[in-house]
Amino acid sequence: MNSVITPLASLSPLPLPLPDLSGPLLATELPADGGPIVLAGVLLSLVVIYLASKVGGEIAKSLDLPPVLGELIGGVVIGVSALRLVVFPETGATAADSQIMTVLQWVGGLSPADIPTIFASQSEVLSVLAELGVIILLFEIGLESDLRELQKVGYQATIVAVVGVAAPFGIGTAGAMVLFHVPAIPAIFAGAALTATSIGITSKVLSELGQLKSREGQIIVGAAVIDDVLGIIVLAVVASLAKTGEIDVLNVIYLIVSATVFLLGAIFFGKFFNTSFVKIATSLQTRGNLVIPALIFAFLMAFLGNVIHLEAILGAFAAGLVLDETDTRKELDDQIKPIADILVPIFFVTVGAKADLGVLNPAIPTNREGLLIASFLILIAIVGKIVTGWVVWGNWPVNRLAIGIGMIPRGEVGLVFAGIGSASGVLSKPLEAAIIMMVILTTFLAPPGLRLAFKGQPQDAGMADAIAQGSDGPG
Repeated sequence: MNSVITPLASLSPLPLPLPDLSGPLLATELPADGGPIVLAGVLLSLVVIYLASKVGGEIAKSLDLPPVLGELIGGVVIGVSALRLVVFPETGATAADSQIMTVLQWVGGLSPADIPTIFASQSEVLSVLAELGVIILLFEIGLESDLRELQKVGYQATIVAVVGVAAPFGIGTAGAMVLFHVPAIPAIFAGAALTATSIGITSKVLSELGQLKSREGQIIVGAAVIDDVLGIIVLAVVASLAKTGEIDVLNVIYLIVSATVFLLGAIFFGKFFNTSFVKIATSLQTRGNLVIPALIFAFLMAFLGNVIHLEAILGAFAAGLVLDETDTRKELDDQIKPIADILVPIFFVTVGAKADLGVLNPAIPTNREGLLIASFLILIAIVGKIVTGWVVWGNWPVNRLAIGIGMIPRGEVGLVFAGIGSASGVLSKPLEAAIIMMVILTTFLAPPGLRLAFKGQPQDAGMADAIAQGSDGPG
């Protein structure tokens, strides 16, 4: 029987069309909303962010430094100061400054007119992911913090916070006016930028050092929470000054009352909520029966905090404190950690990416005045927080230096002050550069500083000593 199979060699080649390599490489052309291209930009940015986070963290760990410092430096490397892979409009960068936008323009066949819109949308998505990261971080810190121990250091934390806000604010404002002849409202802005402590950075370092539940760690975290509340009030005051030239007294009173009621109310009603939460979690039969209700509660508290013009991170922290009292705390803490591992690095890397170290260049004439003001602000920023360790009283041993250093980093909080001042037109370029330099250096100083301050001290030694001595700790 003759074969009906035709040898392949005898077949005439079909005229298959070759791919056009001159066109866009992405499968989808840019639609009206630019959605697929924005997604591509976000995904590529996350690849760069996670690489910077992991490489930076591993290098820092190998040098016996807290990994969070490596994440911050990794952000600086990929940010506006160096490679310009991940940049943000609020730093003054444009789409033309972003290397990722250049890649997207090539692979997506975008016209130059499309790039600014895509850049703005991508930056907004990354900023939202970073905000989610710090919310999850504060929720996790709340879960790891013992409310009863925070209550024991409540008076101490309050005094540390008040001194840590009043001293830098008063000295910074007066010094800027007297030494550098800065007008009153810009000087108040500079002093206000010295007040708040970045609880996200400090608490992450304390957690990595195993000192979060120590006596010093609890005082620092408690003081940083109060610092944030006071910082929000100060920010409202100076923002009002910038807009109207006068302080809105009613708004200040509203912020004080709402912050107090929110935090105390969350803790009080949390005692009744704990039982209901455990019953709901144990009655659910599907995956995520514990972590999803917890996230619903955390995001709801963050939402409420945001709605009443407080920080969303305070609401998330309060939610963590409430759920810390439940019997499921340990299991919930284990389930939150993988989520934090995904989102928290985005926050720290973007903080570093937004830091423009170009303001440190003395060769640029406009930076020189800023360098002098910055030297003063940095000195006050450090000393004004270091002294807080020495307002802690009691007959029990305490690492006062560690408390002072733990209050130093301004992080994203200081950048918020600088951003609002810049947007309002109140700050001159030298003063704005000085504030940014202060934020950068205090943020990078705290992690290695805490490492040195706690060197040789056993993990959670403060609470262990108090328990061994039968003491209730500071109160």
